Amino acid sequence: MADSMKIPDVSLEARRPTRAYRNYVLIILTLVYAFNFIDRQIIGILSPFIKVDLGLDDAQLGWLKGFAFALLYTVVGIPIAWLADRYNRINIIGVSLTLWSGFTALSGFAANFWQLAILRVGVGIGEAGGSPPSHSIISDLFDKTERAKALAVYSLGIPFGIMAAYFAAAFFLDGGSADWRIVMISVGVPGVILALLLKFTVKEPARATVSHGPQQMGFMTSVKRLLKIPTWWGMCLGISFGSFGNYAISTWIIDFYVRIHPDMPIQKLLIIFGIVNGTAYALGVWLGGVIADKWGEKTKRAYALLPTYAMVIGVPCFYFSLQVGNVWLSIGLLTVMLFGSGMYLGPCFAIAQTLAPVNARAMSTALFFFVLNIIALGGGPTIVGILSASLSTTMGEAEALRTSLSWLLLPYIISIATFYWASTKIEHDWHEAERMQALD
Repeated sequence: MADSMKIPDVSLEARRPTRAYRNYVLIILTLVYAFNFIDRQIIGILSPFIKVDLGLDDAQLGWLKGFAFALLYTVVGIPIAWLADRYNRINIIGVSLTLWSGFTALSGFAANFWQLAILRVGVGIGEAGGSPPSHSIISDLFDKTERAKALAVYSLGIPFGIMAAYFAAAFFLDGGSADWRIVMISVGVPGVILALLLKFTVKEPARATVSHGPQQMGFMTSVKRLLKIPTWWGMCLGISFGSFGNYAISTWIIDFYVRIHPDMPIQKLLIIFGIVNGTAYALGVWLGGVIADKWGEKTKRAYALLPTYAMVIGVPCFYFSLQVGNVWLSIGLLTVMLFGSGMYLGPCFAIAQTLAPVNARAMSTALFFFVLNIIALGGGPTIVGILSASLSTTMGEAEALRTSLSWLLLPYIISIATFYWASTKIEHDWHEAERMQALD
């Protein structure tokens, strides 16, 4: 790595730029995260068209939606986080954004399953460099009393990115008359332009410093330190098993409605889910951060109890959305689920940063995402696809997919249980983190 990439020492007074600039950086990083989810989500939205064009079964689609993307995404994130704790994070994000956007555009030229799988691996490699350095930057720009709210704003990139992917598909497909390949190319190219905007308008912020010891914690030291924090594990497993279900839903829901409710025009379906993600899901993400920070002033348990309660309400709604015969009632119930599941993002990401040593924040996020994506991103879409394919011969493709999605109740119950368990540990671990940071 060139010397010009290294971060110069800066004074504590220079750590906090103006609020306007901090908000601008947060908006740009949120846009980057939105492109992350546009490129991640688009294959699930286009799934029915890809299935027909390339002659794939549900198991192959599951591998493309889940494991192929997560294969190196989960592994590469660790060394990238190590770099992000030492070198210019803006450059890392910019290069990563260019890579994943480029591979998404190239996916439009895939002629078979294996070509598309390799390109999805490339998208995953690029996206591994997005969130760890972004979380680290946000944590340097916003103190812990604002962190859940700031990370909730950043997490709005998820619903807004998914919304944009749905709208782009609806626009370019035009009811199915256009090629899915055009959509892939169209959503990939703008990411390269955003990378240039990031590079030329955002400066690497000053890092939080420690009073004693090294400014960057060693790899194994940081990993061992993080793994000893019970709340860190509880929140990590809670979001992992919750996202196992959410990733499966997001990548299979269009296939579900196309098969179970074939009378609903697909372009209309795409627009509806774009609106649902951009409103209900986004509102849940935003309120999750705001409520957690406000409630957290009274008790730190709020950061774990809020996801617990939100999931308790949302999960039954999801199950019944699969069973009801009326398509609008089904979409309404699923909307409640999306609203509730959005609430755990801000609190979880805030805990991953707040409980981490200041010189291992990017590593904390990378390790968090490593566990999250091994379980959720790699497992959710893939397992649902494999199960659906195995049941299709006896149940038919429609009922097989409904049954496979119904089994998501199990990981959701595990998620609720681990969030609640974390709420019993968080007060102690929060105070312990403050004590250790004072000693560093």
